[in-house]
Amino acid sequence: MKANRAQIERALTRPAETRLFLLHGPDEAGSRGLVKLLAAAMGPDAERIDLTGAELKADPARLADEAAAISMFGGARWILVEQAGDESVSAAEALIEAAAAGNPVAIVAGALKPASRLLKLALAAPSALAFASYPPDARDVDRLVGEMARGHGFTVRGDVARRIAEACGGNRAVIEQELAKFALFADASPDAPRSLEHELIDAVGAGGEEGDLSRLVNAVSGGDAATLDAEIARLRAEGQEGITLLRAVLRRMSLLARLRAEVEQGNSVGAVMASSGKSLFWKEKDVIGAQLGRWRGALIAKAIGRLVEAERDVMRSGGPGIVAADAELFAICRQASRLR
Repeated sequence: MKANRAQIERALTRPAETRLFLLHGPDEAGSRGLVKLLAAAMGPDAERIDLTGAELKADPARLADEAAAISMFGGARWILVEQAGDESVSAAEALIEAAAAGNPVAIVAGALKPASRLLKLALAAPSALAFASYPPDARDVDRLVGEMARGHGFTVRGDVARRIAEACGGNRAVIEQELAKFALFADASPDAPRSLEHELIDAVGAGGEEGDLSRLVNAVSGGDAATLDAEIARLRAEGQEGITLLRAVLRRMSLLARLRAEVEQGNSVGAVMASSGKSLFWKEKDVIGAQLGRWRGALIAKAIGRLVEAERDVMRSGGPGIVAADAELFAICRQASRLR
């Protein structure tokens, strides 16, 4: 059966009611975030069995056997399958058709096509739930950071959430890592919440650039091709590329679009920047103000459209992949350099 977010979150906290959870979609970090709900519901002492799609292809009966087995420790037991796709469909069929399967199964499958046999099986089975996770858009990312921050013992204002989101490219996994780092530094916890401020981010981030996409964003929107080339190489070495980079630049262009609309209504750049107040990180205000003075609304709209199309190209099966992301970033950078 197909589930919406409220339904899948509720079901994962009551796993006895569902035999198979198929967590798919291009945002695998989002899918793994949902797995944490299942892990929490099963309890810290539960036995977790880890399998892969390749293992299930080699032994299709194993999934149903593991789901019916009793934990060697006598407690709760659950199964997590990763790196899975249609090669797992025979194993999933055996699980759904089994006479007994007391241990819940979660399959993290990544992006599946509508024609996927595994997806069709989960959608048709009453004992299964399928949910697709997609990267958050610019409207949702501030809320997402706020929700994740609460889990680490922080309250966070909109401007701070926006700074974290942009620095992490909207990537849930990177945001989670950064928040965990801040919580460890500040000794924050849900039982002793603290306010997450720019000063804490500055203190923890001093001397390191892990997860920071601000230089790449400013290189693209400011027309600095040399810095862009260096930043793409640096971030790729850290495991950040493709959609993560596109979304970071898309958020900046969306911000410029909103501010530029005010300028083109007759307000000066200085007045627009002054009225933004704490919605912008103070260290970025001069850079954003300079970009706002150069970029025109029509060009910003064109850049946003191209970024969205590049994201589709990266996600498309058989498409150019991350090459499309890099090419589009350089194309927008060249446009920005002509605006100087």
